[in-house]
Amino acid sequence: LSGRTYNDLNQYPVFPWVITNYESEELDLTLPSNFRDLSKPVGALNPKRAAFFAERYESWEDDQVPKFHYGTHYSTASFALTWLLRIEPFTTLFLNLQGGKFDHADRTFSSISRAWRNSQRDTSDIKELIPEFYYLPEIFVNSNDYNLGVMDDGTVVSDVELPPWAKTPEEFFVFCVWLFSQALESEFVSCQLHQWIDLIFGYKQQGPEAVRSLNVFYYLTYEGAVNLSSITDSVLREVSLYFINIEKSS
Repeated sequence: LSGRTYNDLNQYPVFPWVITNYESEELDLTLPSNFRDLSKPVGALNPKRAAFFAERYESWEDDQVPKFHYGTHYSTASFALTWLLRIEPFTTLFLNLQGGKFDHADRTFSSISRAWRNSQRDTSDIKELIPEFYYLPEIFVNSNDYNLGVMDDGTVVSDVELPPWAKTPEEFFVFCVWLFSQALESEFVSCQLHQWIDLIFGYKQQGPEAVRSLNVFYYLTYEGAVNLSSITDSVLREVSLYFINIEKSS
């Protein structure tokens, strides 16, 4: 797990998005087109968005802040709680983080397909997944009947909306997780997974390889990037501590 642990939300285990097809009635796991390119970070999968991040890096001019592609991160405590919102103790932890209230319904994790689309279009969303997507169907079910609100289009948020290929007549939530795990264990992913590991845990985290791979994050997310004791400005120290605690590269 490379230092990641279930006991620390700031270092919660991270798993990759693997499937790219969330629209079809059936999911054929023999088709390469249904799988994500694991040699690239989430932010580089969409060519148009990749160009945006590359331009940000190349045009960045700040003597105090090193160049970066992403100002957000692929894994944070708040992201883990977003995915796990519907089950305890994560519901309580989420509410504590949000001042005792659930988030706006349109920002709540309510659809796997929508979550994937956002991760490919939104320049502030480069989230990867968590292990529970591959073994715990309960994270998709609002079994405690929490009032998660109503979206702007009138949609009531409750259970997570699953892809069409997961909607079998019986136990479709379990079937969805089974397909996720089958995809993760497929030959296609097995042949590529080491490349994703290099991005998240290996030699493509920092340095020239990170730049070439479009994989450079805001400098405060890297361990040892700043000496807090040397920061005399109290506001700057608090901001730095926030980034270090909330968004941290492996």
